Amino acid sequence: MADKSFGVRQINIAGSGTPKLETSGTLEINATNVAISTDMSVGGEITVGDSFIKSRAVGLGTTDTTGRNAGVSTATGTLIFNSTTQAVEVWNGSEWNTLSNIFSATGGTEDTSSRPGWKVHTFTGDGTFTVSGAAGDVEYLVLAGGGGGGASYNGGCGGGGAGGYRTGTLSLSTGSYPITVGGGGAGGPIDNAPSHVNGSSGSDSVFSTITSAGGGGGGSRSSSGSSGGSGGGTGNQPSGAGGSGNTPPTSPPQGNPGGQGANSVPDSAGGGGGGAGGSGTSGGPGPEQGKGGDGSASSITGTSVTRGGGGGGGKYAPYSPTTPLPGGSGGGAPGGIAPANTPNTAPSASANTGGGGGGGGAREVANGGGGAGGSGIVIIAYPIA
Repeated sequence: MADKSFGVRQINIAGSGTPKLETSGTLEINATNVAISTDMSVGGEITVGDSFIKSRAVGLGTTDTTGRNAGVSTATGTLIFNSTTQAVEVWNGSEWNTLSNIFSATGGTEDTSSRPGWKVHTFTGDGTFTVSGAAGDVEYLVLAGGGGGGASYNGGCGGGGAGGYRTGTLSLSTGSYPITVGGGGAGGPIDNAPSHVNGSSGSDSVFSTITSAGGGGGGSRSSSGSSGGSGGGTGNQPSGAGGSGNTPPTSPPQGNPGGQGANSVPDSAGGGGGGAGGSGTSGGPGPEQGKGGDGSASSITGTSVTRGGGGGGGKYAPYSPTTPLPGGSGGGAPGGIAPANTPNTAPSASANTGGGGGGGGAREVANGGGGAGGSGIVIIAYPIA
């Protein structure tokens, strides 16, 4: 039989008992609004989109931060699961409050794709890491700024030491944790002839209870390198050993010592700065004599990256220019070298590598300026699935 449409303005059901409206199929009510002015009992489940209400359970709608912010005119007490923050949140009439016992945090540059199942926060400058929800454990990499290379008049100088390099796991509770990312130390200036000036040490990086020490500055022609996370190398006329690494001491060690320069023939050279993964070598002829110490690798972001290389020592080459001494792998800058009577500044380390700056190199009556150390970095990661 064909469907027949009919109009009903009002239905009044008189008498006692429990009237029933039954159908063997689906009952559809199509209206602009359906108003129920008294109590209603539902024996099954009410479903709206991806949310539901049923006996003994209330389903929470899932949305992201953008969708959440679009619904701030909603009723006080509304609950949602925020897929961006991985937290259950409630609207109190003026702001969203987190109710979840899932560890969640904000701060820095946030990434959930480079390391599947993890959220990675990268700080290339000062900031705040804010934890909400439950307490939890995080992995961290805290790398300080590298030291600058030494400068000299007519000599080879020490490369800067890498910034202190610390990794591990830390337990955090709800709250805010200031982040400090250390800057690289300045290289010794080129305009101080006939003086000899050490490079400046890098600055510390800090996260919660973890402090990584700045790398030691490289020594001038006749000076020792400074101690730090990794030590700076000495000049080619050393009055002492390379700067000590792992200063102050941590376990495991945060860095290595710098190398000692050598006043040898034909090429005098400063010592390489210490690296996070190895010591700087002693100066002298040959490609490895005055090389910066290599850095250390970490896969905290999902990809293995080496950081914290020491700066190469500078060369004094009285007979002919030669190949500069290399910095250590992981951002260490090569040392400087100059033709006769030509001032020259050694290369600087790259930003956010914690690498040491190259030691200044000058030939005969010329100035050799030191390169600046690279700034540090702080990376924090934790599982989200």
